[in-house]
Amino acid sequence: PQRSNLTDRGLRTQRRIGTTMIITNGKIVTWGDPNEVLEEKALLIQEGLIKEISTEEELKASHPEEEVMDAQGQMVMPGLICAHTHFYGAFSRGMAIPGEPSRNFQEILENLWWKLDKGLDEDGVKYSASALLADATRYGCTTLFDHHASPSCIDGSLDIEANAVVESGLRASLCYEVTDRDGEAKALAGIRENGRFISGVKAGNYSPMLKAHFGLHASLTVSNETLEKCLIENNGRVGFHTHAAEGIVDQEDALAKYGKRVVERFADAGVLRDDTILAHGVHVSPHEIDLLAQSGTWLSHQPRSNMNNAVGVAPIEEMLKQGVKVCLGNDGFSNAMWQEWFCAYLIQKDRQADPRAMNGYDVIKMAIENNSRLASQTWDGLRIGKIEKGAAADLILVDYHPITPLHAGNLPWHILFGFRDGMVTSTIAGGRLLMKDRKLLLLDEAEIAAKSREAAIRSWNRVN
Repeated sequence: PQRSNLTDRGLRTQRRIGTTMIITNGKIVTWGDPNEVLEEKALLIQEGLIKEISTEEELKASHPEEEVMDAQGQMVMPGLICAHTHFYGAFSRGMAIPGEPSRNFQEILENLWWKLDKGLDEDGVKYSASALLADATRYGCTTLFDHHASPSCIDGSLDIEANAVVESGLRASLCYEVTDRDGEAKALAGIRENGRFISGVKAGNYSPMLKAHFGLHASLTVSNETLEKCLIENNGRVGFHTHAAEGIVDQEDALAKYGKRVVERFADAGVLRDDTILAHGVHVSPHEIDLLAQSGTWLSHQPRSNMNNAVGVAPIEEMLKQGVKVCLGNDGFSNAMWQEWFCAYLIQKDRQADPRAMNGYDVIKMAIENNSRLASQTWDGLRIGKIEKGAAADLILVDYHPITPLHAGNLPWHILFGFRDGMVTSTIAGGRLLMKDRKLLLLDEAEIAAKSREAAIRSWNRVN
């Protein structure tokens, strides 16, 4: 790929991840099984991992040379995880779309997203990613699964994103969404870009903070011929990452062209597997839910996006009851994931007209347990999303001081009704301190915002 204007900084394997420190004086939420809230323990962070959990006195005595980070009574929690996002969508904020407002999901795709992605050049890819990575750092989202598209800049686009991820210090799995909507040449370019990046990740040519999936846009824009080429290129190396049944148009298209529903088509093709991510699943049938459960496929739920696009409400509780591994993503909305939690909690109650719907523990099942399992599987068994010995040191400090008693049993409701986005004061990923006292340490937010505005104007001009 041509990357003459890009830097290779950070793309080669890092020999050592992170820094060393002892975190003291915090209320530690383990998200273990069972979950615990530890009030008189400290953490030793070394080589990107949680090496020990013990008392402050014991850790200071056994490691007197380590720097001490005083949590000052704040909550110390695993970093948040986003199972499905779009860095490239950053430039949609404030973008004017000529013509009448879109009346349905198909028009939203055609009038906004399928124009915006074509407007991205190398700088657009870079700064849309950097902007949302800064956003993720500020909101304590330390692991993200991105689904990328830039039809005017395909070759090397995942390297541009990879560079931005490494510069941010966060953890991300990347892919390029293959689609037929821009013609055969660009579909083949997307297939090559996925294959090239997957090969590089498998060969250890990138930071261990980076992983790969094989991206597909959605059933309605991927023909059988193109899908078969994707399966051949992937050759079973990684799971797929695709949209599925987000709008009813996706199901209508699959039934008209193939005589199958979307998930049935993917199942027959071999896309469904225990490391594949399907995003949305708003319009799935009971049989499709069974297929997801039987195959062990991950299903990522994005309630804010679904409400914004008016596509409907996914049958999440039915999926959970059937054993589907439902996760929580944001579909490119802000990385303030607690907002996603709250919407997931409320929308099922409204859908069913039943206040008993969507228990707080169901939200934890998606946002904590399943997101953690997805991330841990993707990073080859490294425990992510938990505070325990040997787990990844992906942590956040949260300035929350409860006005009612807080314990492991009622923590979900404290988060849903008490936590706010600005409460994250420090963010650590792979043992590296990325934000301290609300100040980003690796990224220059002001510079990124300025460059992003310039790139956004160029992208908007191309769109219009």
